[in-house]
Parts: sequence; structure tokens; C-alpha cells
Amino acid sequence: MTDPGELRASDAEREAVVEQLRVASVDGRLTLAELTDRTEAAYSATTHAELALLTQDLPSGAMPAPAPVHHEGRKRRWYVGVMGDAKRRGTWRIDQELGAVAVMGDVVLDLREAEVRTDMVDITAVSVMGDVKIIVPDGVNVDLDGVAVMGDKKVDVLEAAPGMNVPVVRVRAYAVMGDVKVIGDSRAQPLQRGFAAWREHWRRLHGEDWRALGRQMRQEGRELGRQLREERRNLRRGY
Repeated sequence: MTDPGELRASDAEREAVVEQLRVASVDGRLTLAELTDRTEAAYSATTHAELALLTQDLPSGAMPAPAPVHHEGRKRRWYVGVMGDAKRRGTWRIDQELGAVAVMGDVVLDLREAEVRTDMVDITAVSVMGDVKIIVPDGVNVDLDGVAVMGDKKVDVLEAAPGMNVPVVRVRAYAVMGDVKVIGDSRAQPLQRGFAAWREHWRRLHGEDWRALGRQMRQEGRELGRQLREERRNLRRGY
């Protein structure tokens, strides 16, 4: 008799899990990086057991999304760097539109560990002889538009395959002799994610993949250690 958990998952069941993950994110239960990771895993899941691992630490059942709360006169939340730096990293809540202004300075918005309480992250970025950098998890869809005058606006993100209902980050960029960049996890300083139970079980289901990942991590750790030792030697030599 076939184990119920080993039954093949349908497209409708994958979409139901993706919707449950989205609701959990709006409720503040998942960060943007966690939502993106689990959404991608849901679309690649082949069995009921794999889907169940993605939601085992969330309330059971696909609950309806709460109605959005409209705050009359609520302003966009701004981060400004004028001949200086403004950075927002780590755990923070996004429940309104964002703005970033860099005038001969730098602004960095790292969205990876943010709790996103809206269906879409909306950002207006203005750079005048400065640099606005927005860091997102690889796997989100980025919608970038705007104007660049003697400057640059670009996206360097590994986006999800077409047809996936993944998080969306919308950026309106205005760059004058400056840059507005949206970069993914693979192009930024690595985020130290914890190994949640669902991820560990997920990888164990794939046997060889888990062992290969362990070998890769050990190899990368040794390489990082070698680079750090080399940098310390160079510092002592005064390079």
C-alpha cells in the first residue's frame, strides 16, 4: 500500500501551498527570504510529503488573507543619504511603500530578512550622484522602471521561472549621474540563514543532494578560511 505522503502532488495542491505561504507572510510569520525559498520549493515538490514539510510550522489549512488595512494619509517610509550613508538591514517590517534618496551618498535596503505585510513591495528610488542598492532574495520577480540620466538603473537577480506566483518587488528609479541597482542574494554578502526543520527534512528526502551540499559547504568554508588567512597576512605585511 502506498504511503499517503508519497502520493504525487498536483498543480492545484502546489498552488494551494503557495497561497498558504503568502498568507503566512502577510501575517508576519515568514520573512521575504523564507517566503521565496519555500515558494520555489513548493513548485518543485513532487509528493504530498514534500509539500507538508513546507508548512509544518505554520497554521494548518489555507486561511483567507486578511483584508488590507488602509491608513488614511499614511506616508511613504523614506531612507535618505545626503553626503552620507543610510542602511536598513536585518529583521524589520514592511507594511507601507518605501522610498530611498541618495544625494552624493549611499542608501542600502536589504529586504531579505524583512517581514513583508503587503502583497507587493513598492519602492521609489532617487539617486543624484549617489548609489541606491536594494538587496532581495534570488527567486523574486523584480519590476524596475523609471529614468536614468547620465546614470544607471539595473537588475541583477536570478528570477523565478515564468508562471510561478512568487513575491514581487516593484521599483521606480530616477537616477541622475548616479546608480539604482537591485541585486539578488548571489550578488550580495551571503545572508546567514538558520537551518529550519523543514529545510533539513527536505534535503534529507533527497539523499545524495544533502551529502553533496555538505561537501560543497565544507569546501566553501575551507576556501573562505584560506582567503581570510591570506588577508590577515597581507595586512601584517602592510599591503
